[in-house]
Amino acid sequence: MSLNARIHGSIADIGRADWDRLAAPTGDPFVSFDFLDACEASGCAQPSNGWAARHISLVEADAVVGVMPLYLKGHSQGEYVFDHSWADAFERAGGQYYPKLLGGVPFTPVTGPRLIAEKWEQKRALLGAAVSLVQRDGLSSLHINFADDADQGLLVEAGLLARQDRQFIWENKGYDSFDAYLSHLSSSHRKTIRRERREATQDLEIRILRGDALTEAVWDAFYAFYLDTGSRKWGRPYLNREFFSRIGERMSDRIALVLACDAGRPIAGALNFIGRDALYGRQWGTISPRPFLHFELCYYQAIELAIDLGLPRVEAGAQGDHKLARGYLPRTVHSAHYIAHPGLRRAVADYLEHEGRAVAEEAVVMIENFSPFRRRGTTP
Repeated sequence: MSLNARIHGSIADIGRADWDRLAAPTGDPFVSFDFLDACEASGCAQPSNGWAARHISLVEADAVVGVMPLYLKGHSQGEYVFDHSWADAFERAGGQYYPKLLGGVPFTPVTGPRLIAEKWEQKRALLGAAVSLVQRDGLSSLHINFADDADQGLLVEAGLLARQDRQFIWENKGYDSFDAYLSHLSSSHRKTIRRERREATQDLEIRILRGDALTEAVWDAFYAFYLDTGSRKWGRPYLNREFFSRIGERMSDRIALVLACDAGRPIAGALNFIGRDALYGRQWGTISPRPFLHFELCYYQAIELAIDLGLPRVEAGAQGDHKLARGYLPRTVHSAHYIAHPGLRRAVADYLEHEGRAVAEEAVVMIENFSPFRRRGTTP
């Protein structure tokens, strides 16, 4: 049977049944139909915002056997794999970097499947269709961000340029409580974390909201936190209020919202998504900043929740060296890049070679010198 690739201007064109038949078994909430549709239908990931869907479906004998989340991008915002310097260099040399193609999930720096199919040849066909789209439309490049290990291997084998970065991830070593986790840290780090938790939660009530507890009033409060913190930190928050209503309506069973209340009034929150193999920390915000409250809601509460749910790790998002002292260790994350212009490709390949060595060396130094975990042979 022949494989035929089709390009779609929205995930709704493919439909939940076909998309989730392939995506749901991965256990990744961010490649689910509901999450991607929330990004698009809310207007957050739309052409007017520089996100034009070009999703690929792979059809064999009238059945969809593969899908790929893909966007035509008019900028590099909301991606968390930074190529602004590549764009600047290419355009100074007379080239046109935008639009480009992005294989990934909008506004979500989380590793996951990007070539969603059961068979290797189907994955290769999805990649081939994406590269053909670059060539057909005269685009500068294809970037596949936060690919999982299996997809990254195929991408590099196909000749895409490999890039690596780091994120800080907490791993559950079979702990049965937060105190059991703390027992593996050095004495000084245990004391620091306990002090931070006491100070952060003084006179506050911490709630974990799931399912039907995620009401519109709760989302109103959380969106105010998100806007306030996002405006101060990033300048322009990517997500609108409708997005949160949509995920609350369709994904409440895969969401855990940590809420801090002062005398019953919500003042801060941290949004987590529950996957099959991980708890994913996403947005957070507060309208009443307090020392260590960010650490409590985003990191310590996430660890407790992962232990309670029996999840093997917590992925707390991009950047943040301060996560290391809280037990989130540096781990490699991947992206892969097809650059159409030979000169730009050579320059990027040289850059990535040097960058990759620096990222790997820095991670080793971090663990050796700043890990909070007790060294072997030391007493608790």
